[in-house]
Amino acid sequence: MNNTDNDLKNRIIELASKSYNENRYIFTDFLDMSQLSLFYSIKKDVEYTGVSVYGGTENCERCVVRFGSPENFGYDEPFPITLISVAPVQKKFSEALSHRDFLGSVIGLGLERKKIGDIIVRQNEAYIFVLNSISEYIIENLRRVKHTDVNVSLCDGIPDTIAPEFKDVSIIVSSNRLDAIIAKVYNLSRELAIRFISEGRVFVSGIKVDGNAKRLKPGDVVSVRGKGKFIFEGEGGVTRKDKLYINLKMYV
Repeated sequence: MNNTDNDLKNRIIELASKSYNENRYIFTDFLDMSQLSLFYSIKKDVEYTGVSVYGGTENCERCVVRFGSPENFGYDEPFPITLISVAPVQKKFSEALSHRDFLGSVIGLGLERKKIGDIIVRQNEAYIFVLNSISEYIIENLRRVKHTDVNVSLCDGIPDTIAPEFKDVSIIVSSNRLDAIIAKVYNLSRELAIRFISEGRVFVSGIKVDGNAKRLKPGDVVSVRGKGKFIFEGEGGVTRKDKLYINLKMYV
């Protein structure tokens, strides 16, 4: 564990203790997948205060950790997360805008990445989860993404349009091993798939994986940083050459 990881671990323990001793809810900033994986590795050490994780909607990759619970405190306090939409003023004249473009424009306002959660792009419009403390600042100051003028507004709820979209995929592999599956899914060599795992770029249901031989079980959500994400649905039988059919739902 490096110094950065040790600092985060100590910070998590400190926040949990503070929440418990002061009898109040305390929230982290948005944690990325590596940071969340570290949190999960020590979660049992801080569960005494009550902990929960949320990013604004289901299956977010960047989430806030809340220390405290209604059972302990006798009252509830929502996560300080706001959803904003960023859309071109004139969509038919807009240039193509990517996740990177929207993120760069928001950070370009002088904001820290840890204050910004997942960004979901649909038809050239972005839905961005942010901490409450910066939502008004973004709404008031973000006027352009790349060369495109945009309107920024607060979302009252979670639009149906940002629900995950999936594609059913069936692959054939030699065995139910993580390295074999991600190599096949993303058209990688087995060696490169193993390297992705060893570099900490592969997560299974939010936990960083350090072994390439891990077997997947139905419902596991596999994220490969820089490549994508899929849900492992299960094994679908055996071919004549004793290879496995694997059924997946790919996020698109």
